[in-house]
Amino acid sequence: MQGKGRVEGKVAIITGAASGIGKATAQIFAREGAKLVLADITESSLKTITEAIKASGGDVIYGVTDVGKEDQVKQLVSLALDEYGKIDIVCNNAGITGDVSKSDLWDQEGENWQEVYSINVLGAVYMMKYAAKHMCERKSGAFVNTASVAGIRSGAGPNAYSASKAALINFTQTAACDLGGFNVRVNAVCPGLVESGMTKLVFDYARETGKEAKLGSRCELRRYGVPEEVANAILFLASDEASYITGQALPVDGGNTASLNLPGMKF
Repeated sequence: MQGKGRVEGKVAIITGAASGIGKATAQIFAREGAKLVLADITESSLKTITEAIKASGGDVIYGVTDVGKEDQVKQLVSLALDEYGKIDIVCNNAGITGDVSKSDLWDQEGENWQEVYSINVLGAVYMMKYAAKHMCERKSGAFVNTASVAGIRSGAGPNAYSASKAALINFTQTAACDLGGFNVRVNAVCPGLVESGMTKLVFDYARETGKEAKLGSRCELRRYGVPEEVANAILFLASDEASYITGQALPVDGGNTASLNLPGMKF
């Protein structure tokens, strides 16, 4: 496992690490020298990525964790400190879309909204609650939250999901203000359409109906993204290369949020 050592020797917690963007982030961080604490609710997939990283020479442990449950997040942070003695980076990547079967607002269940907010917002809140104090004591640390372009503009996701990602972006900014005086940075990435477990239904439908060519067509780059492209942005924001960047929400979306118009339709 060979990289440039951009996070060499740093301890990073990555949630939602069993698939998609989280998995890609774990692989890239391992290649760049980080010691990893991986978390997900799916133990089989989590164990698979952990074993693969170990086989490549990486230093990694895992903890099955539902980030929507505060006690489990607390236990995950304790696991990281017990194993490695410090935490340098937290990537709050775990997230869910929620129930997408009911598009009409008046049919949407409050329980769905609560579940989406529990994972997408409170998951990050709990991680910061238990990891930030340690980072502040050390006067060093970086959080990177995985938000979404759906949190920036409408039309990129269902109601509860979009609202939760907007909340996560705002929490990123307020937390950055809270922690900046301790040299702890907080940023977010906002992926556009990326092929992952979360978007599997969209991609499967497009391929089954012969519409795959339309995937990503609303982006200025005229294509959809892959998890590694988002993971590289996460790596940058977590590394010392971004030492003067905090409180930002970086779109990684092929230019999707650059304009209100369709590609090629500028006036």
